[in-house]
Amino acid sequence: MADAVSQMNATINGLTREFDVITNNLANVSTVGYKRTSNAFSQSLLAQSEGTGEAGGEAELLSVYDFSQGSFIETGRSLDFALCGKGLFVIETPEGPLYTRNGMFRLNKNGQVVDSSGRIVAGQSGPITIPPEVGLDKITVSSDGNISGNGVVIDKFKLVEFGENENKLVSAGFNCFQAPADIKPDAPKNLIVKQGFQEGSNVQMVEELVDMITVSRLYEANMRLMSVGKDTTKSLLNVAMS
Repeated sequence: MADAVSQMNATINGLTREFDVITNNLANVSTVGYKRTSNAFSQSLLAQSEGTGEAGGEAELLSVYDFSQGSFIETGRSLDFALCGKGLFVIETPEGPLYTRNGMFRLNKNGQVVDSSGRIVAGQSGPITIPPEVGLDKITVSSDGNISGNGVVIDKFKLVEFGENENKLVSAGFNCFQAPADIKPDAPKNLIVKQGFQEGSNVQMVEELVDMITVSRLYEANMRLMSVGKDTTKSLLNVAMS
């Protein structure tokens, strides 16, 4: 009985975690460059009930980031960039580099290209600094990330990819990822920079809502089972004490 209760608690905790993942995805359906988290815990439960999956398993091990491409939104803004293909921008912080698909950038008071939180966007030569005589409308970026102003090359975006290690990245907040110390990025192989575009979130609202309904139903079913189990245990104790 104790093992069954423990297993049921683990199931309810796993479903609660998946519900939180889904609600977070839905909250970011309009966030530029957002990559949804995929949690297949409920699907694992359904597979087990149908006899096609293995029993047990931790919900945390089933959560992965979905790095599939989001749709492109044209803005015409010179410091908006979308990435087509596998790769990420590098953001420099005092704690080390972060990685993002959100290419909504701006200039700080020193003329450096920064993200929406004011953090330095890395270039091949360090911070990307736009000379004061170069207006925003004169900034052009080629498909390989070379940045020019008034026709003169200024720098190049530092772009990276993690290949098979992509799903080892961990969330660092503000739509950024951090790599474990033992994982090193590579130069991207087939990545295109699109100036004047944003990459939309890859969250599909209908799919998330369907998943939410499935998780809610499984949660309710397991709560009913737990209630029945508690009632049975109480009855057995009453018999034993009488």
